[in-house]
Amino acid sequence: MNPKLTRKRTAAIFAGAAVVTAGTVGAAAALSGDDDDAQDRPIPASQLDRAEKAALEETGGGTVTETEVDDEESKYEVEVTLDDGTQVDVQLDENFEVVGTEDDGSEDESGDDD
Repeated sequence: MNPKLTRKRTAAIFAGAAVVTAGTVGAAAALSGDDDDAQDRPIPASQLDRAEKAALEETGGGTVTETEVDDEESKYEVEVTLDDGTQVDVQLDENFEVVGTEDDGSEDESGDDD
């Protein structure tokens, strides 16, 4: 057996394995992504009415602009835009009880007072 040929084969095998590993890691990173919105799932229609009602009751009105189920903070998240443009995230538990709210500010974040 030629030792020089064996080292070349071993080096080629390791190089190939490194390429495969790098490709796999890269593909996994691309699929998982850093975009949390890619993982968001809207609240199913069968539960949407109850979630919207609870959120609008909490905010005293407004328009539901987005929903999410299994949010990192609660079972349901309902984003409500108030008449003044302020966005409020209302966090609900599995019984549609409010467990928290967060003011996300205004839709117009330019700082202009129109």
